[in-house]
Amino acid sequence: MAKLASAWVACAALLVSASGLSAQTSDPATYPNQTVRIVVPFSAGSSTDSLARVLSDELTKLWKQTVVVENRPGIAGTNSVAKSAADGYTLMLTSNGHTIAAVVNPNLPFDPAKDFVGVTPVASVPQALIIPPNLSAKNLPEWIALARAKPGEMNFASAGLASTSYLGAEVLKQTAKINIVHIPQRGAPEAITSVMRGDSHLFFLSVHLATELHNSGKIRAMAIARDKRTAVLPDVPTVIESGMPDYKYESWFGVLAPAGTPKPILNKVSADIARVLQNPELAARLSKQGVEIGLKTPDEFDAQLKAEVASNSAMLRAAGIGGN
Repeated sequence: MAKLASAWVACAALLVSASGLSAQTSDPATYPNQTVRIVVPFSAGSSTDSLARVLSDELTKLWKQTVVVENRPGIAGTNSVAKSAADGYTLMLTSNGHTIAAVVNPNLPFDPAKDFVGVTPVASVPQALIIPPNLSAKNLPEWIALARAKPGEMNFASAGLASTSYLGAEVLKQTAKINIVHIPQRGAPEAITSVMRGDSHLFFLSVHLATELHNSGKIRAMAIARDKRTAVLPDVPTVIESGMPDYKYESWFGVLAPAGTPKPILNKVSADIARVLQNPELAARLSKQGVEIGLKTPDEFDAQLKAEVASNSAMLRAAGIGGN
């Protein structure tokens, strides 16, 4: 009987402890009180990684708690977040390529919409369409003409399936009605190298990463994937200016959390991200790199996320990509 009573006391203590922990983690006044992880499902050196490190530095200062960036490229990284405790201590910074993950890989161990909740978009980063510097086509109309003349022979690189570079190129492929082959790479650095070597004929690269490479002649930026030019590459025309008025694509990078994360924590994280990114000095520094801050409430971003999962999936399936 004494042992049984002791076991009940221990069990009750565990329940009280768990209850206290739950109350503490859902209270924005005490969050965070331990290390926060920002998982990046892309390689180090990618645009997503760069933004995550800026965010981790600034949030560490604000929260006076360590915020670490953990690079876990691919499905494994995203799945690790989906399966993490929904307590606010595991976040994910990803790109809008997340919205098509289930189409390009129907055997995902997670659901891009149901297993995640939006915290806030962080930024919109214009993408430059980069090509090898010695390619005979020097601009987008010439590049499209070359692809049409050699159906199935031209290719495009991506930082992986469900990356923003993949999605941007797929939209271009469908809009231009060209037959080009997708060659996924192990992250942006490898994709950039493949373009410089001439092995890949196209890659969508964030303008702040493309600028120096373009100016040094290592690659050629032939167009910008947005509706207006960017200050860091002012002489490079947009895709629309290059003769494709129906082309619509805007990349974003945003913070997600596991579904079920308490709303007070989501609101706290979202508000604090907005606070650090709206710092005039930081905003100016990011602007010089072509990064445009874009912020929303958790409810607004979550609605956008789920709407894009539906619309982008329908778009790709209509083009014969993925299942029904």
